[in-house]
Amino acid sequence: MRYYIADLHFYHSAMNDKMDRRGFESVEKMNEYMVKKWNGKVRKNDEVVVLGDLSWGTVEQTNEILRRLQGRLYLITGNHDWLMKKAEMDVHRFVWIKPYEEMSDNKRKVVLCHYPIICYNGQYSLDETGNPKTYMLYGHVHDSHDQRLIEQFQEITRGTMITDAWGKERNIPCNMINCFCKYSDYEPLTLDEWIACDRERKGSF
Repeated sequence: MRYYIADLHFYHSAMNDKMDRRGFESVEKMNEYMVKKWNGKVRKNDEVVVLGDLSWGTVEQTNEILRRLQGRLYLITGNHDWLMKKAEMDVHRFVWIKPYEEMSDNKRKVVLCHYPIICYNGQYSLDETGNPKTYMLYGHVHDSHDQRLIEQFQEITRGTMITDAWGKERNIPCNMINCFCKYSDYEPLTLDEWIACDRERKGSF
């Protein structure tokens, strides 16, 4: 099984009372809750793709968190993942560390980047039943005004008609999903779970 999650920000106390207003009593309680949610879902041989901004802690603190997290880890680097360049960082905990990747997930392509890409590779690809063949998974913007703008962009894009190369009129697909950890109550989710979570949160089915 493969899961995805973004912007955990372990050891980032400001996430509790500023940007995210997560509301934990302390950064320690936040860390423990996120580890519990992760390990309650992920098993030893599962894969987890972290879409950036894993930790705000020291190298030692971050290495300790990595030792506690179950699964085979992959990291899409974010703007706060500078620790990964430190010699003392246990980068071997990750199968790979990259700024961008495209992977296959149950016959669908996932475009993976910490930063949202509004015109992503494979955006127009649909299967024979008209369902999306490509999803763009991202993080970075948390639940901010930038996320609201992205949602407005998606609505405008999906409501725009084009004539495709075969002369058929259709709406422009736009399947971008913010895998912000708070949206899933800090639990890594599969692609299908993120699709359902995104639809429920936006009230669109």
